[in-house]
Amino acid sequence: MKSLFVTIVSLFSLSAAYAQTWSVDKAHSRAGFTVTHNLLAEVDGNFKTFDAKITAAKPDLSDAVFEFTADVNSISTDNERRDNHLKSPDFFDAAKFPTLTFKSTSFKKVEGKKYKITGDLTMHGVTKPITLDATMTGPVMMKGMGGKEQEKAGFKINSTLKRSDFSVGTIPVVVVSDEVEIKVNGEFAKQDGAVAEKK
Repeated sequence: MKSLFVTIVSLFSLSAAYAQTWSVDKAHSRAGFTVTHNLLAEVDGNFKTFDAKITAAKPDLSDAVFEFTADVNSISTDNERRDNHLKSPDFFDAAKFPTLTFKSTSFKKVEGKKYKITGDLTMHGVTKPITLDATMTGPVMMKGMGGKEQEKAGFKINSTLKRSDFSVGTIPVVVVSDEVEIKVNGEFAKQDGAVAEKK
C-alpha cells in the first residue's frame, strides 16, 4: 500500500513538473458580453484590460486549467456615460471590486471539438461555480513573425449567467436583462520550457 501511495505521488509530481503554460495572445483575443436593453436591442461590451493563461501537462490540453482576470475599470460599451454607470455602485462598483476572476476546476470533452469548462467565477465580491461551453481548435504548430514556430490553440467560449446571482445591479430586468451572454475568443501560445509547480 505504501509503495502504491509513493507511486501515485511521484506521478502527480512528475505531471506538475512538466506542466506547460499557454499564454493568451491579447492582440487576437477578446473577452466580451451581451445584454438586452429595454427588451428590444442587444448591447455589446468587453473588457479592454484582461489576462488569461492555460496550464496543462498533456499535449492535447485534456488536463487544462484555465485562469482569467479582467480589470472592471476597463469595461467598454462604446459609450462613456454608460461605461461610467456600469462601473458605479449601481452595477459593478469597480472602486470596491476592481477585479473579475475565473479559475477552472474541470475541463471535459463533450464530442469532437466541443468541451465543458467548469470553474469558479468571482465578480462583485461574489464567488459562484459556472459552466462554460467551449470549442477548441488545435493545438497546432504555426509560424509566427520571424519564421519561428510555436504551438498554438484557439478557444471560442460561450455561456449565459444571471447578473442577479452576483448582485450586479438592481435596475429592473425590463431595462437591462438579468441574463448576460458571455462571449470569449482566445488564442493561446505555448511558452518554452517546463513550468514546475510552486510550493
